[in-house]
Amino acid sequence: MRASDLRTARPIVAPHAAGARSHVASVARVLRLTLATPATRLGATLLALAAGAALFGPALAPYDPSVTVAAPYLAPSQQHWLGTNDVGQDIFSELLVGARVSLTIGLLAALAAVTIGTAVGVLAGTARGWLDVVLMRITDVVLTLPFLPLVIVLAAFLGPSVATTATVLTVVIWARPARVVRSQALSVSAHAYVEAAHALGGRPRHVLRRHVLPAVLPVALSQFVVAVSGAVLAEASLAFLGLGDPLQKSWGTILFYAQTRGAFLTGSWPWWVLPPGLAIAATVLGFALVGRSLEGALMPRVREHAGRTGR
Repeated sequence: MRASDLRTARPIVAPHAAGARSHVASVARVLRLTLATPATRLGATLLALAAGAALFGPALAPYDPSVTVAAPYLAPSQQHWLGTNDVGQDIFSELLVGARVSLTIGLLAALAAVTIGTAVGVLAGTARGWLDVVLMRITDVVLTLPFLPLVIVLAAFLGPSVATTATVLTVVIWARPARVVRSQALSVSAHAYVEAAHALGGRPRHVLRRHVLPAVLPVALSQFVVAVSGAVLAEASLAFLGLGDPLQKSWGTILFYAQTRGAFLTGSWPWWVLPPGLAIAATVLGFALVGRSLEGALMPRVREHAGRTGR
């Protein structure tokens, strides 16, 4: 190809490169669309409260949650806002400290799962052929496995610890982001500007970094938010069943000890069981509301469909 032909073909790539960058919404636009509804603002408020408890909870806790500070089974009072448990530990302090453990496990598991899922989805969506078939069959197998029984078996086999819980959740969560990201990668790879980049001699790594990843990362972000909510709920389920780390205070372990140490028999369940249960429900609800809104903000087709069905 002559130099004049290259100069003539060069403008064809530039507009499409700008089109690829348009897949990534600006921060201001995403925030505006994400916070456009009262339900989403409620979700953001719930997440802000959970994040504040996780960040500042240990400093704000009035007592050390691992130390006996009063008589057992005390009702809520000015000294102990949520009363005490069976060994006289302050439940409100446990709730504040437990937020950090629950959210940390959820964030770590979701981050690892979405990273693996994004890598698998992009590889399957761009490589095609036998590699796509193999990766998607593995993904389908993971998706068809019963979630909670598999988590319980893996956690019981590996032993209770924070690292084990995060690893087990990663193993069972990554498949859904992988399938969603693959669909997006397939859609982007079929666009004219990607085919033109390949036809003009663009290296696969360059095309992937310049055109495919900018369109895939917003989808991965929305999948991350959804994955955190599932990981927080799964961690609470494992801890409630006694498969969490007994040395780490989390919302799930509070429920476990309340159930095994007579919270219902002694009538202390309103201040021992309900607060951590409501904290888990509020956090999962907040992630669900924000994640749904993020999907609509970053993927216009989802937003249009939600608008039609929501009415």
